[in-house]
Amino acid sequence: MSRIDYDLTLIRGVVFDMDGVLSCSAVAVREDGTLQRTSNVKDGYAIQYALRHGLRIAIISGARDESMLPAYNSLGLTDVYFKCEDKTVALSAWMDRYGFSGKEVAYVGDDIPDIEAMGLVGLPAVPRDAAIEVRRIAKYISPVDGGCGVARDLISQVLSAQGKWMLEDATKW
Repeated sequence: MSRIDYDLTLIRGVVFDMDGVLSCSAVAVREDGTLQRTSNVKDGYAIQYALRHGLRIAIISGARDESMLPAYNSLGLTDVYFKCEDKTVALSAWMDRYGFSGKEVAYVGDDIPDIEAMGLVGLPAVPRDAAIEVRRIAKYISPVDGGCGVARDLISQVLSAQGKWMLEDATKW
């Protein structure tokens, strides 16, 4: 049984913010000013698994640095949007592209720039260490911090509810 109080069988698409969700909130800054982000291999596996099982995945980020794009492409992600000052624009276009209604989409964000986009979906979710303003509007708060398996947590529960995850009960991972 899922820890999420939402009908996960409705979910056809999941959108993730990058910094603070797929990578830790704290990032190293190189001497040239570029950021050194982290990624979680369990998140990467879950994303690949989800794509193979028909779940659409997107990343929508305000980040200007696209250094993570090759890593995301290697997972099979094609819907990756950077430099999004207004994330609702990219989210709405992505939902229109695939014919998704709001109730069919989960969005995982961690900070104020994610709030408006989270209002467009049926399942707004956050990592455990998300900003309080964002936690207040979330329907699901993951038990893990950003960059530490949030994607794995959500994807495994969605696919488990749909009978597509390898475990009957993904809440036991």
